[in-house]
Amino acid sequence: MYLRNIPEIKINLISGLIVALALVPEAIAFAFVAHVHPLVGLYAAFMVSLITSLIGGRPGMISGAAGSLAVVMVALVVQHGVEYLFATVVLMGVLQIAFGLLKLGKFIRMVPHPVMLGFVNGLAIVIFMAQLGHFKVTNADGSLSWMQGAPLYIMLGLIVLTLLIIYILPRFVKVVPSTLVAIVVVSALVIFGGIETKTVGDLASIKGDLPSFHIADVPFNWDTLRIIFPYSLILAGVGLIESLLTLNLIDDMTQTRGKPNRMCVGQGIANVVTGCFGGMGGCAMIGQSMINVTNGAVKNLSGIAAALFLLSFILFASEWIQMIPLAALIGLMFMVSEKTFEWGSFRLFGKVPPADVLVGLTVAIVTVFTDLAMAVIVGVIISALVFAWQQAKHINVKVTTDEHNWKVYELHGALFFASTHNFASLFTPKEDPAEVVIDFKFSQVKDHSAIAAIDALAERYTWAGKKLHLRHLSPDCMELLDKAKGMIEVNVLEDPNYHPADNRLG
Repeated sequence: MYLRNIPEIKINLISGLIVALALVPEAIAFAFVAHVHPLVGLYAAFMVSLITSLIGGRPGMISGAAGSLAVVMVALVVQHGVEYLFATVVLMGVLQIAFGLLKLGKFIRMVPHPVMLGFVNGLAIVIFMAQLGHFKVTNADGSLSWMQGAPLYIMLGLIVLTLLIIYILPRFVKVVPSTLVAIVVVSALVIFGGIETKTVGDLASIKGDLPSFHIADVPFNWDTLRIIFPYSLILAGVGLIESLLTLNLIDDMTQTRGKPNRMCVGQGIANVVTGCFGGMGGCAMIGQSMINVTNGAVKNLSGIAAALFLLSFILFASEWIQMIPLAALIGLMFMVSEKTFEWGSFRLFGKVPPADVLVGLTVAIVTVFTDLAMAVIVGVIISALVFAWQQAKHINVKVTTDEHNWKVYELHGALFFASTHNFASLFTPKEDPAEVVIDFKFSQVKDHSAIAAIDALAERYTWAGKKLHLRHLSPDCMELLDKAKGMIEVNVLEDPNYHPADNRLG
């Protein structure tokens, strides 16, 4: 039994090593973005990856210090200092735990597919663009400029070599992941060949000790809470959105199902602990998660291994890790960007509704130029409005005459806030006969706006001196109607079994 598990264990351990190597420059870069010491980012990557892998709800998903959070943190750190950041991360974790315990993670399943597509493509572009910063050098006056001449060509050549190994080696050898071979080969070529190029050590030193317990040195009063709560709320939301969408993506790739609520709790606990040990907090990292899943590592062991390898780098192997050329890791992330981008989305033009294409493009663009949370919110809002608009157009009536020679409007379609205007325009109280029937048997009354529209129409018929009969309304509708109560005809046997979605109903 144990022998059968050896290949899977090997895959997860090796993938964890590769992920740990990819985490180093990312954690350092995000720490710089947030204006904190590089070790604050590295400690966060270690603790968040370890704890979420131990108790999180999505095996194979890698978490750590994330850029989407760093851009929110920078204003807090600049204005109030890093100690307020630690307190904010703890409160952020508490909010995420509450979110999971309330079982709100399931609502991520409501994110439309075009939004997911835009999210994936936008992040692929973000991952690619994030690597371009490594092609800049610092001038004597402290300004940045693009690399030129031999340094640029050397880095590009090493990146191309990395990508060639990653893509070509699996055709001949599959025992060891090509990503690890590429990093080792390119690193050996640079180190033993004496090639001058940018390395991890050029970013910052990663040498450090074990993270120590540290309570944030801030006043514990309402003033502090007023400062940190808005940041905590935003960070909790951004972190959960990115993590839940990454969970969805891995679910689709692996044809398995993660546990979103458990993941929320796990991420919350990880951030509480991280904030208490001098880390900047974190969430799921789609780039490293894609490396992991692409390697075939879909167990929690890979995330645990990545965290422990990262800690060993900090404690014992900092000098060796700092010698790794950035070109090897840039090439690795370029591969991640290519694998993450949904190239098949180009074939959707002309095959899916234009509104879906618009949503996908909008989410991708907003992700690139602002942040993930804003992109998802915008995408969901646009999708909801498009859906409401499409549904609103489908309400219509079939006009007949019954045995009493009364005019009968047989309503078809959903009556809700977006369709109430079209609903009102379907009737002509001034031209109608003295006795009119509106039959709701083939319609659904969805919300309180619909009930208000029925009441308003009943009032129009009353003003016109006509007698209106309302048939096949649900009991809940009858209770909520005001002006039309005396017009309802009850036929319990034929009343459909639906309820209007109104806050006053249980």
